[in-house]
Amino acid sequence: MSRPPRLSAVEKTEIVLPSDANALGTAFGGRIISWVDIAGGIAAQRHCRRVVVTASMDDIHFVAPIEQGEVVVLLAQVNAAWHSSMEVGVRVLAENPLTGERKHAATAYLTFVARDEKGRTVPVPPLVPETADEWRRQEEAGERRAHRLERRALRATRV
Repeated sequence: MSRPPRLSAVEKTEIVLPSDANALGTAFGGRIISWVDIAGGIAAQRHCRRVVVTASMDDIHFVAPIEQGEVVVLLAQVNAAWHSSMEVGVRVLAENPLTGERKHAATAYLTFVARDEKGRTVPVPPLVPETADEWRRQEEAGERRAHRLERRALRATRV
């Protein structure tokens, strides 16, 4: 049964505590990546209603620092679904808890693969975009997938 992207939407929040921050008082990139992976995995799992594994995180772009004490808002949604894999986009926002002001801090794209109870890959439902933005995201995901497959083919020839 096909599913629209909105059914996979995730909004996850975290707060940057001292243990999450570096010597400059900004969030460790690795901590943000961990939260991105969790939010993305939940979105992928919501889409296919299966256990999913992270196959790749091919791009993450940090565009603004996230300060200790700020709230991190992660917005994740499935952009495209293929046979057994899905691309999930995650937008990371930093929110000032006192003013509510939000700034874009990072964007990431991850690929997840659905697995059955024995760990074998299984098909995922088709994604049916409903809005112009969702159609654009699906098209751009297809372009990113083509680049990922090209890079994978190049790596295979270097072995």
